[in-house]
Amino acid sequence: MDYLSSNKILIVDLNTGETSEEELDDDLVSQKIGGVGITSSLYETYKDRDPIILGSGLLTGTLFPASALAVISAKSPRTGYLTHSPVTLKAGMELKYTGFDYVVILGKSEKPVFLWLHDGVADVQDASELWGKDVWNTTDLLRKSMGDDLIQTLVIGQAGEEGSDLAQVCVNYWANGDCWGFGKVFGKKNLKAVALRGMGLLEISDAEDFVDQCFEIYESIKGSALAGKRGVEDILIAMGENDAREWLAPVLHRHSACYNTPYPTNTFIYLDEDPKMLTEPDKSEPGFMITDIEALLALKKLGFSAADAGYVLRACSRRGVDPAAVAEIVGKSGQKDPKAIEQSLVGLQGTVTIPEGAKFSSWAPEQPIFGDFGPSGGSSTNDWWTRRQAVAYLFGIHPIFANMSPELSEEIILEMINKGTGLELSQETVDQVIADVCT
Repeated sequence: MDYLSSNKILIVDLNTGETSEEELDDDLVSQKIGGVGITSSLYETYKDRDPIILGSGLLTGTLFPASALAVISAKSPRTGYLTHSPVTLKAGMELKYTGFDYVVILGKSEKPVFLWLHDGVADVQDASELWGKDVWNTTDLLRKSMGDDLIQTLVIGQAGEEGSDLAQVCVNYWANGDCWGFGKVFGKKNLKAVALRGMGLLEISDAEDFVDQCFEIYESIKGSALAGKRGVEDILIAMGENDAREWLAPVLHRHSACYNTPYPTNTFIYLDEDPKMLTEPDKSEPGFMITDIEALLALKKLGFSAADAGYVLRACSRRGVDPAAVAEIVGKSGQKDPKAIEQSLVGLQGTVTIPEGAKFSSWAPEQPIFGDFGPSGGSSTNDWWTRRQAVAYLFGIHPIFANMSPELSEEIILEMINKGTGLELSQETVDQVIADVCT
């Protein structure tokens, strides 16, 4: 695979600590395209060894708008079948540039380890000193030990080490849509983290035309329904929470976008400092970045203030617990004290709702946001949402932004894939791959 690809599949055997590489076969791309299409195929190949598959889409890390997504695919402890979790912020792009398009993690290490992927090199390294640390401390220690603050991490906290079904794989310090208990899968394998740093390059088949059209798409987005909107607050308003701006105002500090995404879907709040502060804060951890809209909305509906919701979300991220699951459990218990909720996270168990047959994380709101997708976007079923998420996970597009921007139509996406790769993928192939991954 010559274009939009590093042409490598990495196989990691945690039993032995050894790694090997395979070429990304053109026929596999022609049949399964990329992203969740190929991670699903690799899962089937290795499923007798309970694999974790990391993968990127063909558009991940390019100039195509919202090309921020990579994916984790594994059997969910909560559902018992193959599911998929998003990897955004800068980590999806960083995985693509490590030199590996896909990573297959097999077996179980005898001792805690982390996987270090950088510049086409893969190392399984000892993580004994990281075991027992929370998500934030682990990310800090990994970056410090390797002298690079730009390293991106997929990391578990104590919840994953303890084998909780509610354990989440976090990205750097933050929740990132793992509602499947993949933190437990990491912990079961004694895999504390995957650290990512890439300095690679991607070749583009028709580079000039590809780049020019990317900028044309950006221009069309600038004039779309999301123009002038920003952050979690406007997403909540689009979901019917008309008081969201006033609710968040006492703690709102700034908004942040994922790699190359034309809308800042993340909002940083200050909990322990003045949110209007424009200088360097006195405290090293003054606040929290909201990345999980579903969890935030659930806590808001339970009557939490934005500050108290932030304290709960921060505690969940540090321990590596799915915040949406915690919000559901808290709703059943009636507990409203953030400190008591934080203490209850140790050994937390509980049954949480997952739609039957769901394959994609509910982290992306299950409705169109801002944009008018026509009759399909107004469907009373989740068919539109499932299709839209499948497209995002297949090609490497931010799942929340995919629900905002009808400008990123399947026709446009497929045209850009073919320009970038030199392949002639058809809509029929896209339809078949989506049908395969959704059943």
